[in-house]
Amino acid sequence: MNDDLIIKTVDLTKSYGPHVALNKLNLSVPKGATGLLGPNGAGKSTFLKTILGLIQATEGDGTVLGLDIRTQGDLIRSRIGYMPEYDSLNPDMEAIYQVKYSGELLGMNPIIAQARAHETLQYVGLGEQRYRTIGSYSTGMKQATKLACALIHDPELVIADEPSNGLDASARKYMIETLNNTVVTGKRSVLMASHLMDDVEQVCDNFILLHKGKLAAQGRIADLKAFDREIEIHVWGGASRLAEAMEKAGLSVRREGRVMRILHQDEDTTHTILKCAADVGAQVRRMHEYEASLEDLFLSIMENLGYDVKSSDDLLASPAQARKVDAPEHMGGGAA
Repeated sequence: MNDDLIIKTVDLTKSYGPHVALNKLNLSVPKGATGLLGPNGAGKSTFLKTILGLIQATEGDGTVLGLDIRTQGDLIRSRIGYMPEYDSLNPDMEAIYQVKYSGELLGMNPIIAQARAHETLQYVGLGEQRYRTIGSYSTGMKQATKLACALIHDPELVIADEPSNGLDASARKYMIETLNNTVVTGKRSVLMASHLMDDVEQVCDNFILLHKGKLAAQGRIADLKAFDREIEIHVWGGASRLAEAMEKAGLSVRREGRVMRILHQDEDTTHTILKCAADVGAQVRRMHEYEASLEDLFLSIMENLGYDVKSSDDLLASPAQARKVDAPEHMGGGAA
């Protein structure tokens, strides 16, 4: 095993009859924080279940923390912490005993599990609320409790599925800070599945993008963002004429009203923009390098692949829509 990799797969395939949920995935996931991206139906859940040994791969192989996903699933699950998206807590239990119970299920001595439960609840910000029943908790507190359950045995890898789902701004910020601390200070690895690109960008250095069971893109977020540099200009007067002139000059232009983003092709790009503006009498009021966000890049890639996707702002405004992101119906999906 490469000591720098926490997950590696070779031609990993999972089929359900004629339906191929994972199609020959070849992944190398390094230590640190990695975002697992893709709309519903992309294969994220199947991928997680397969690498944890919960379901058997149809073809191919893989390792997690150097352990074989086909034969050592129980050992893999003992060394990872899993924070599920779905509600997995007992509303009638006090948080301290829920977290302690999670440790005991992993084989921890009850006394050690009790001590660790106090520590992990303090770590996720629930130290003063640990004796309250989970049913009385807010959504943010429940999410924090699930994270504490995942961390109680100090795992080498934490898999967090939609960790900030349903949280308000304050709770969301604290969750992101806690995951960052786990990676930076705790020197642990995190695989984070989320539809909120801003969260992924704040926590993760690397990303995996799945599309209909296939690997669409993989690498470092910083490299992806640097791949297509753009120049953003704010135009006053003659915006349409300027956009047409730049396109005729061979520039790639994305326009939103008076704001335009032009692909930085070479060192002459800026000169070409200004020449076009002078030729058509348009005023360029502002010009600067534009750094695309991960969400910009995600939306662009998925639209090119044929998906109808929503932005994080849309999903936050209507959380129920978060689960409806899917492929268009003509591609076999069920998107609205």
